[in-house]
Amino acid sequence: MADRLSKEHRSWNMSRVRCENTKPEKMLRSMLHRTGYRFRVNVAGIPGKPDIVLKKYRTVIFVDGCFWHRHEGCKKASMPKTRRSFWENKFQENIERDLRQTKQLQEHGWNVIRIWECELEKSPDLSLEAVVKKIQEVI
Repeated sequence: MADRLSKEHRSWNMSRVRCENTKPEKMLRSMLHRTGYRFRVNVAGIPGKPDIVLKKYRTVIFVDGCFWHRHEGCKKASMPKTRRSFWENKFQENIERDLRQTKQLQEHGWNVIRIWECELEKSPDLSLEAVVKKIQEVI
């Protein structure tokens, strides 16, 4: 099946995909701040450049996009119909990188929390409760 968009237009679309300061990240940061947690964002010196770093609790939080990080069973984790082998390789590399980064962080004494974007969209308050509970479990 051919792509309905030209190569240039597809490239333009993909260049608009954000990797930092996404809406789900901003929602979670806002909720955490209101709850009294203080944090840093996108700290480059930490493996994986986590979305949120709670240094006081040695905890990092990643807000993973369902499409890019392959949230199993999520409707947002659909497979593109064109260039299927490219996408399968791309997604597999993303999953393997996530696992590597999580392992590396844990080996350096960090607690790692991963939140799916759809969890924040469906029920922001429940997601915040889950995150706060995970943070409290590690402190």
